[in-house]
Amino acid sequence: MASATVYKEPAPKVDRENPLESMMSRFNVAADILGLDDATYNVLKAADKQVIVHIPVTMDNGEVRVFEGYRVVHNTVLGPSKGGIRYDKNVHLDEVKALAAWMTWKCAVVDLPYGGAKGGIICDPTAMSAGEIERLTRAYTLAMKDVFGPDRDIPAPDMGTGPREMAWLMDEFSKTVGATTPAVVTGKPLVMGGSLGRTEATGRGVMVSALAAMRKLGMKPEESSAAVQGFGNVGSWAAKLLCEQGVKIKAVSDVSGAYWNDNGINIDEAIAYKNAHKGRLDGYTGATLMDNADDLLTLPVDVLVPAAVEDVITEHNAHDIKARLIVEGANGPTSASADPIINEKGIMVVPDILANSGGVTVSYFEWVQNRQGFKWTEEMVTERADRIMSDAFEKVYATSQKYNVPMRIAAYVVAIDKVAQTYKFRGSF
Repeated sequence: MASATVYKEPAPKVDRENPLESMMSRFNVAADILGLDDATYNVLKAADKQVIVHIPVTMDNGEVRVFEGYRVVHNTVLGPSKGGIRYDKNVHLDEVKALAAWMTWKCAVVDLPYGGAKGGIICDPTAMSAGEIERLTRAYTLAMKDVFGPDRDIPAPDMGTGPREMAWLMDEFSKTVGATTPAVVTGKPLVMGGSLGRTEATGRGVMVSALAAMRKLGMKPEESSAAVQGFGNVGSWAAKLLCEQGVKIKAVSDVSGAYWNDNGINIDEAIAYKNAHKGRLDGYTGATLMDNADDLLTLPVDVLVPAAVEDVITEHNAHDIKARLIVEGANGPTSASADPIINEKGIMVVPDILANSGGVTVSYFEWVQNRQGFKWTEEMVTERADRIMSDAFEKVYATSQKYNVPMRIAAYVVAIDKVAQTYKFRGSF
């Protein structure tokens, strides 16, 4: 008799640290500081729900391909779960589980009535037509129709997705319930209920966090320099807004390489060039192309903004970082193994779950506007988002001082304490 096939989760790439293990190592330190009881610890370390689907899609050539997709709901004690959907060929379940947990802590840090979730599909969107991506998105939405919902789980864009995919998702979900349901997803086009200020929200939150940290360190923006790794939506907006505050952006990078100009890069010019060249800086002449793009992380600048992918700052390069301040625009850009090195060097880190939470904050505003059926002005969105980010920074900073711990651990303490206290008052798991 043939043996049954045993499902085996796809493993993370061997040359990168497991993001779930990195998240859990910080979680464990914060849980010890809080004296978290075993029951609450065991509930919070595990995801509420993990959904794995296999999605058949007819490709343009008539071939039927089956894609593997995930949705992980980490926690919903604070409210419906919230988190993006990424399309990438390196998506794996442990990554999605880590990102879902990070969303729980991120929402708690900025005091939003959300839990955390994340989704992903193993695919290469750069090698797919718009029609193929649309069919994949609609099929994924149908597969997740019992997971998604304005009061259950609210997706958003992430790596490889954007307003276009969210529009398809909203449309397909609306068909399943027989009513237009804009609040089921955020990051939509403006004409479909998207929020003003959402495009720049994450980068703006990075800027607000950076300025708050610089004040604590006695750094003046007009006398400071920065390097920004990743020149996509988050990195380009962070660079632009920091530049407007007087910070000299000496280096930026994207998939084409890293670019350095000791006199400062003209960010508006670089963004215009990128937009005119398919979203890439290939051939940009306003700065010198560096021999090794990874060297951007160790340049002699005051502020480092990693806004690309996970695990770029590791035990192998942390010793060489010269910046006084790291503001994490990406999710998980610093591996757990690098933490003690960075802390020993006295570098302040504004962690991802705080620094890049401007995006989910304005996503929350979009959801609220959709529920109200009323549009806010961009000034209202910006003012409220900046206040939430500033208040969250001050609370995390005060916690770091109280427990004499780095900002990263303090952010976890603030988040875990909020979720744990909510369980206590609700009286059940």
